[in-house]
Amino acid sequence: MTRLALTTLLALSLGLPNTAQTIPPAAPGPVFPRGERAPAPYFTGEVYVYPLVQDDPAFQCVSSSVTFRPGARSNWHVHPAGQLLLVTEGVGYYQEKGQPIRLLRRGEVVQALPGVEHWHGASPTQALTHIALNVNTEKGIVNWGRPVTTQEYTSYH
Repeated sequence: MTRLALTTLLALSLGLPNTAQTIPPAAPGPVFPRGERAPAPYFTGEVYVYPLVQDDPAFQCVSSSVTFRPGARSNWHVHPAGQLLLVTEGVGYYQEKGQPIRLLRRGEVVQALPGVEHWHGASPTQALTHIALNVNTEKGIVNWGRPVTTQEYTSYH
């Protein structure tokens, strides 16, 4: 008798639910909905934000799923308390002021340290989705700067 059959027989004889059943795989596609269009003054291209955690005194954090269409990116900006980015889909870029562009892929995590000027967005040919986690919001959330120039954006080697 196979192991699956023995497990099922044992579960039935003990009156337990059949734990040998398989669970269907999750449907492919994004983890969270696309959300609403991000404020145009702070982004170049199509960017969408889906809020996950609203700021409150208990957690002092804000979290959103952010989707950048190909070629889209944030302006340069600073997070007074830092920011964590968890890439969930696609390919994109992250750059700190004075540093080369870093290529991002699904499963990567970025730790933008407090006060470090940076930008992030999709690659020219592929979309990027990440979860943005802004902690210690009592120190402030974001201070926006100027747009990333085309020359800066296309400087990835």
